[in-house]
Amino acid sequence: MSWATYIRQFGHYLKLERSLSENSIEAYIRDVEKLQQFVEMKRPGVSPLKVDLQLLKDFLTFVNELGMSAYSQARILSGIKSFFKYLMFEELIADDPTVLLEGPKIGRKLPDTLDYTEVVRLLEAIDLSHPEGQRNRAMLEVLYGSGLRVSELVDLRLNNIYADIGFVRVIGKGNKERLVPIGKDALKFVRIYVDQVRVHVPVKPGNESVVFLSKRGQKMSRVSVFLFIKSLAARIGLKKTIGPHTFRHSFATHLIEGGADLRAVQEMLGHESITTTEIYTHLDRDYLRQVITEFHPRS
Repeated sequence: MSWATYIRQFGHYLKLERSLSENSIEAYIRDVEKLQQFVEMKRPGVSPLKVDLQLLKDFLTFVNELGMSAYSQARILSGIKSFFKYLMFEELIADDPTVLLEGPKIGRKLPDTLDYTEVVRLLEAIDLSHPEGQRNRAMLEVLYGSGLRVSELVDLRLNNIYADIGFVRVIGKGNKERLVPIGKDALKFVRIYVDQVRVHVPVKPGNESVVFLSKRGQKMSRVSVFLFIKSLAARIGLKKTIGPHTFRHSFATHLIEGGADLRAVQEMLGHESITTTEIYTHLDRDYLRQVITEFHPRS
């Protein structure tokens, strides 16, 4: 039988044997589908009955490095454990591979992801009456709307923004280029900043194509972006420890929790390989844009 058949029967089991609500059943099924996507990337052809402990450990490493919070990882693990309990219940497998599988330690450190309401509070706390406010709003919209690293954000160039197709070209780790879909809100605030604020900044030589400029007309530093975000968090009384990378983690977490394909998120983040070099899959650009449109909260 195929993964789809086992997952469908798992849904029947949750409804009939455990009397779960439709929402809970859908959440459990999404969790198992994430595992299915990973297995099909790393070990094509392996059925649920042949999944072993090492493969499950690799999967948890995968979702952790995508930037999902410990809480979200623990919830996914709960769904997967329920799936293998079902396979045991039906006597389809002799041993449960999740028995020795340890989840992330929740509460060991402060959360490093934001929920959507916190993202909105941070964005709306920026004073747009000042030029720096317009720039900072655009920067945070880009961080959250495309999952860029802070180094990729400050290095972003005007000629690498393709607003007509909704993509930006970034230079990631190892000097590797990738195209990343970007949300409409992010593009809107970048356009406002470039057309109404940046045009009035005296640009220092060598910075003519840089999107985000300091008051001195040169490329923003990563430290200045970090300090701005810290001050913004303090302004709204946010107790979490956050920085630019928090928006990247939140971008990935919100997409995955919304149901986005793991491979699509992996490619958008620029993770060429997480557990092995074999699992990297290039996806169609139209599909990546569709993922942003369908699953990102700011779309």
